Amino acid sequence: MECLMKMSLGVLLCLFATITPGEASERNNFRMEVLIDGRPAPEYWHQERIYVEALKGKEYSLRLTNPLPVRVAVALAVDGLNTIDARHTDAWAGRKWVLGPYETIVLEGWQTNAREARRFFFTTEERSYGAWLGKTENLGVISAVFFREKELVKECNEEKLAARDARERSAPAAPAAESAAGASAKARQESQHYAATGIGDRIGHAVEGVYLDLEKQPCASFSLRYEYRLVLARLGVLPYPRPRPDPLERRRQAQGFDDMSFCPVPH
Repeated sequence: MECLMKMSLGVLLCLFATITPGEASERNNFRMEVLIDGRPAPEYWHQERIYVEALKGKEYSLRLTNPLPVRVAVALAVDGLNTIDARHTDAWAGRKWVLGPYETIVLEGWQTNAREARRFFFTTEERSYGAWLGKTENLGVISAVFFREKELVKECNEEKLAARDARERSAPAAPAAESAAGASAKARQESQHYAATGIGDRIGHAVEGVYLDLEKQPCASFSLRYEYRLVLARLGVLPYPRPRPDPLERRRQAQGFDDMSFCPVPH
């Protein structure tokens, strides 16, 4: 199986990846976590789904953990798009990240070439990377599927890798999707309430190609949804935020003097 390897940290990318929904972000010690400001985001279990609160404009990253003494390849999709090539495929057919034995890696963005990535960040559906590509069916979903490497590892075939690279260089780039001309103002306003992932700043993230022979059956799979707090409240995942006091009512009740005889001193 054709793969890519991140050179600086030993992270591998495998060119084959099925997005099978999981039931939690940990299974048999495999883990997938959403990190915001470097810390795991709280997870909420509701009606057979795991939810994470999105924070508009915030960058985030994804942490993957392999608990096995062998390498595993991970098909990782954000908004239904493979994080390596932005294609929508099943997990076996897509490209994968590969983790070494007992390794944990943190992925910060979309892999845009062999040297760079572009950061993940929470935004609206209208401004998302998926909307720019015209692929909006799976906005708000993050999925990971882990495949174990077989005991007998095939040697990397450099000629096949070179041929694959030549085909990809000659393939025409996918055109940017045009915005729907007939979208109503109400629909555009409604889309502001729903979270999706944008394509942000450039970061260094060098990779190289490898081959892996993987077991066909996944050893773990996960899927979670991320939404803004108001949507989580509408779904019943979180309570509605307390309403802010009416400024006009506050000003109407203001009296000027109270029972204090001296100015208080801050502690």
